[in-house]
Amino acid sequence: MRKVRNTRSDFSNATSVMHLGRTAILGLVRLALTLTLLVVAGEARAQQIKNNVAVFAALDKVTARISSLEIKMDETVQFGALKVTPRICYTRPPTEAPKTSVFVEVDEITLSGETQRIFTGWMFAQSPGLHAVEHPVFDLWLTNCKTRSGGQSGASRENSARPTSAPSNNR
Repeated sequence: MRKVRNTRSDFSNATSVMHLGRTAILGLVRLALTLTLLVVAGEARAQQIKNNVAVFAALDKVTARISSLEIKMDETVQFGALKVTPRICYTRPPTEAPKTSVFVEVDEITLSGETQRIFTGWMFAQSPGLHAVEHPVFDLWLTNCKTRSGGQSGASRENSARPTSAPSNNR
C-alpha cells in the first residue's frame, strides 16, 4: 500500500528550513562584518607617538660616508647641498607593529645659489629604499624618531631602522 504524503506539510517544512538557512547565513555574515569592523577599528586606533626629533641617515656619495642627522621638528639642517626640514615624526609603542614615519621637506641649493624643492612627503623607516631622497651626490633616508635630542622615543629599538648601509638601486 502506498503512503500518501501531505504536500502542504512538506512545503511548510521546506520553507521553514530555507528560512532557518537564510537566517543562519545572515547571522554569519553579520558576525563576520562585526569581527572585521573590530579588527579594522583596532588598527585605525593604533597609538601614534609624536616625537620632537627625526633621525636621518645621509650618504655623501663622493666620500662614501654615512652621517646621522638628528633634526628637531620645523628646524632646517643643511647636509652638503641639501636642506632638510622635518615637520612631524611618528612612532608606535613597542607592543605594536613597527611604523616610524616623518613628513619632511628637502630643498637643494643649486650652483647658482637658488633653493629648489626636490622632495616633500612622507618617509618610512621600514622601507628606506622606496621613500628616500636619491640625489646625484647625496642620499637621505629616515632611520628613527626621538622625543628629544640624545634620547630614545617611547617606541622600541625594533621600530627603528639601522643606518648601516645606504638604500641600493643595484639589482
